Amino acid sequence: MDQFLSQVKQVASAPINNWDVPSLSTERLSLYYGSKHALQDITLSIPQGCIIALIGPSGCGKTSFLYCLNRLTDLIPNCLVCGKVGLGNCNILHPGTDTVALRRRIGMVLQKPNPFPFSIWKNIAFPLQEHGIKDRRQIDEIVERVLKNVKLWDEVKDRLTTSALRLSGGQKQRLCIARTLALDPEIILMDEPCSALDPISSGVVEDLIVSLREKYTVVIVTHNLSQARRIADYVALFWAESGCGRLIEFGPVEQVFQNPQHPITAEYINRQRG
Repeated sequence: MDQFLSQVKQVASAPINNWDVPSLSTERLSLYYGSKHALQDITLSIPQGCIIALIGPSGCGKTSFLYCLNRLTDLIPNCLVCGKVGLGNCNILHPGTDTVALRRRIGMVLQKPNPFPFSIWKNIAFPLQEHGIKDRRQIDEIVERVLKNVKLWDEVKDRLTTSALRLSGGQKQRLCIARTLALDPEIILMDEPCSALDPISSGVVEDLIVSLREKYTVVIVTHNLSQARRIADYVALFWAESGCGRLIEFGPVEQVFQNPQHPITAEYINRQRG
């Protein structure tokens, strides 16, 4: 643990307040929840403008890894992270990082749709206002644009003042994605965004995720191997060894599914393990 605490203090680069290249990478990233070692030495370079699926059985650290990428781990008591998370040429683990600016650039969509208990319009307007956008006309334009981007505008344009909690599950998740898009991120993190939805709604959200390719970098956690193969450009397999999450294999989706390089990957893809 002393060695770990020493590593935590050794941040390798300048704080992130401005950056020009929204590429994302990790170098020997490790994570502790108190004394529990949850992730060990995750080194991964995430290509820009692609969909990257994180797969693996429950408890192997996929969601924990996702939370490291925009410092949501800061909100977890007794959580310590070491190593490096690079965004462009900066290490976001630097203590001088502006985490508000960081989370505007790296958005998050959670597993369970979580609209605010406000109107549909206010769900998108609220984060914009919190980030300093006050002009009503500008906000209205952004609301319309992002709702159209998630194919929700035609369904809700006549009831923008009604509660977002009255939407269906799939509509709520699309609203949450629209709320993330409103802040114009470069990278979107998604934690099993379809798992709480019925098959039809899941298909709509899956098609939406595919449409985000190239304009955004999308990192998605999924337990659905078929979904990963359908939508992802790259796949990363995580695995738990002695209770600690490790990266087993990373590569283009067809390579990982058709010609896995690690025996654990081959067994997991063939549903023999996990």
